[in-house]
Amino acid sequence: MNQAIRHTWVVAVALLVLILGSLTYVQFFESGRLQANPWNSRNLLQQFSSDRGPILVDGQQIAYSQPSNDQYDYQRVYRDPQLYAPLTGFYSLLNMTGLEQELNPLLNGSSDQLFYDRITQVLSGNQPRGASVELTIDPQLQKLAYDALGNQKGSIVALNPKTGEILAMVSKPSYDPNAIATHDTARAKQAYESLAQNPNNPLFNRAIGGNLYAPGSVFKLIDTAAALESGKYDPNSVLDNPAELKLPGTNATLPNYRFGGCGARTKVDFSFALEQSCNTPFASIAMDLGQDAIADEAKKFGFGEQLSIPLSVTPSIFPKNLNDAQLAQSAIGQFDVRATPLQIAMMSAAIANNGVQMKPNLIKVVRAPDLTPVSTFKPEQLRTSTSQQTANQIRDWMVNVVDKGIAGAAAVPGVKVAGKTGTAELSAQGLNNAWFTGFAPADNPQIAVAIVVENVDVATGVAMTSPTAKRLFEAVLNK
Repeated sequence: MNQAIRHTWVVAVALLVLILGSLTYVQFFESGRLQANPWNSRNLLQQFSSDRGPILVDGQQIAYSQPSNDQYDYQRVYRDPQLYAPLTGFYSLLNMTGLEQELNPLLNGSSDQLFYDRITQVLSGNQPRGASVELTIDPQLQKLAYDALGNQKGSIVALNPKTGEILAMVSKPSYDPNAIATHDTARAKQAYESLAQNPNNPLFNRAIGGNLYAPGSVFKLIDTAAALESGKYDPNSVLDNPAELKLPGTNATLPNYRFGGCGARTKVDFSFALEQSCNTPFASIAMDLGQDAIADEAKKFGFGEQLSIPLSVTPSIFPKNLNDAQLAQSAIGQFDVRATPLQIAMMSAAIANNGVQMKPNLIKVVRAPDLTPVSTFKPEQLRTSTSQQTANQIRDWMVNVVDKGIAGAAAVPGVKVAGKTGTAELSAQGLNNAWFTGFAPADNPQIAVAIVVENVDVATGVAMTSPTAKRLFEAVLNK
């Protein structure tokens, strides 16, 4: 009898230990995972019952929470949704993206930066609220850039080269995040899946991610910097400019650019080669300097770097293990070279800023619910991409590209404008990605831009890139 009682007590104690152990494990070790579980309806109720902070541009809310008449207390709303969706992303019952995701602790009020504010709100009996986040975006410039792309796919980025502040960041096609932010889960899922399956990839922020772009001839600015910094070339160097360049180890040739004035000369200087965007001189320079020199220069301008602005930026790519033929093609921004428009804008901005590259940033100020600043933007230097002497020389040649070369449509009367065009071939059907990058005024830069338009013929690309740059420059300079 006593033995049976002992066994019963042993089993009871073991069960008690097991229950207490399980509770302890759940409370102390699994609580975070359970809290983050998307199927945790209690967690969803808590999140959507909080007064999430707004995202603002020039003092106007572009994403904000308003009271809702359902089981959730607040509904997230997006103003000018197509214009800003690639930046804000969305906050929904399904998931979150964009700045809504990257700034979530600030927007929902859980950030350590808001600790004392949370304590104050709890002690005063008020519901905790999130911080407000104001962006560096110029709303007029953003709208101008968005409208300039029309119905074409592409992206435009504008920076202040002296500070790194992002003045405009547009990606097309865009989408309406309100359709995904709805509290109707079925409708939200349907809207998201429709966008995710769209072959035009509207959910991509093409300015900083997606499939990236072959940069075409705008990459020649890096070739030029590498050449001058190597000591093997100087501003007076004479470059061979054949109509075609035999690619080593192949039966193929690399042709010169057909739409400029490259065919007029067999010998050129750097200025003419950039003005007319001649291919063969830069391919020859790359093969002469070698893969490491071009790759190192690309790295100095930011290729290969993972950036947070605070949106996550896909690193731009200069390929490795190239043979000479592949290096020649890479030198003109083809083969497997891939870049974001932000990277190309940063490249121009570094040249504009005497060779110093500033960290790009979207956040102007973060304010606690009582409007006290939590953090404010401070310019941050990323690196010295090239010497001031080299940067200034390339700047002068870029001015010639606009004044005497194929980027004349970017010219602003009475202002020195620096620019470089690019055409990245996509197929034998004659379609290209058309580029422009540059800055103004060249002698006191206030804006640097990168523009890319996808899948267009040469005439359409020319008509859309340089003229758009002119309008962006004028919009900033006329303020």
